[in-house]
Amino acid sequence: MIRFENLTKSFWVQGKRKIVIDNLNTTLPSGRSLGLLGLNGAGKSTLMQIIAGTMHSDSGRVISDGSISWPVGFAGSFHGDLTGAQNVRFIARIYGVDTEALVDFVEDFAELGTHFNAPVRTYSSGMKSRLTFGTSMGVQFDTYLIDEVTAVGDAAFRKKSQEVFLARMEHASAILVSHEMGQMRNFCDAGIVLHQGRLSFFEDVNDAIEAHLENIKRMSKK
Repeated sequence: MIRFENLTKSFWVQGKRKIVIDNLNTTLPSGRSLGLLGLNGAGKSTLMQIIAGTMHSDSGRVISDGSISWPVGFAGSFHGDLTGAQNVRFIARIYGVDTEALVDFVEDFAELGTHFNAPVRTYSSGMKSRLTFGTSMGVQFDTYLIDEVTAVGDAAFRKKSQEVFLARMEHASAILVSHEMGQMRNFCDAGIVLHQGRLSFFEDVNDAIEAHLENIKRMSKK
């Protein structure tokens, strides 16, 4: 369970305050894979970082009764001067999991070859995504926060990513951000739409997608 209580977040843009999350009061259910949809700039990544605790809100709070992953795909997740393997070992110590078991899992899953022992700052965006997604999947969280990274790689790698994700979802929840509606339907069973600072929950991800597409149509006419 993740509950938002009077949650508000804004930014100053060209001297004006832009509210991206407007006094949210809602509870997200446990045991669901939620697709998070919203227009560009709606605040999806901001909300994910607030849930993870890597960004502060202006006011209000987020309450959870379980462990939450870092936002997979967020550029600041790992230290650029450390190697992939060193980052994984550091994560293992933070979360109290078996270090070598996590390193072995990520090295096999991410398929980075010799780059696994190179500094993360030398990685392409796709390599970083493989590393962060693999590390996240290697730790048993109650809720996974995932930002599009399951689309990285060739068809075989995407299939492997989907399989490990679905295996984790048998015992966990997830919030997934994606601009690909097909990916939303494959990975998610419910949806949440962030629009003009408000969050709407839909029991069926297809209903969330329909509401999101309607928002796009309305905004394009303005």
